[in-house]
Amino acid sequence: MKINITLNLKNPLGLSKGIFCFNRVLFYLLFIVTSVCSAQAKMEIKDAKKNFGIVKKGEIIKLEYSFTNIGNQPLLISEAEVSCSCTTVDFPKQPVAPNQSGVIVVNFDTKTVYDRQDRVVLLKTNDPKSPAKIRYKGIVLRK
Repeated sequence: MKINITLNLKNPLGLSKGIFCFNRVLFYLLFIVTSVCSAQAKMEIKDAKKNFGIVKKGEIIKLEYSFTNIGNQPLLISEAEVSCSCTTVDFPKQPVAPNQSGVIVVNFDTKTVYDRQDRVVLLKTNDPKSPAKIRYKGIVLRK
């Protein structure tokens, strides 16, 4: 008596053999890599340019800039870079979750400046397009 046993083993991933198997594996690898790489924070600032108008020397100007994290990872603001000591910046120190908003407050002390002012604040974040720029300008009159 002769017994024939045939094993019908299938690839558990359902992949074909040869070049087709390689192409499918390569496709899945590229898909995973691009999915991981596309996970990032993105900062969108509403009205990033402000004009405070005409003020007298010695006034403190307070400007508020609203922003939203439109990315899919938490947004971290690590630093605000200003051009002079007349400007201070207050920003959220905690991560801003995706689709959440926050406010950046810029205080500009005019006691040491006069005439036309055009200033930029650079916000260093984990957004790939960092640093983000916010700008303010106006005229400071002498007393």
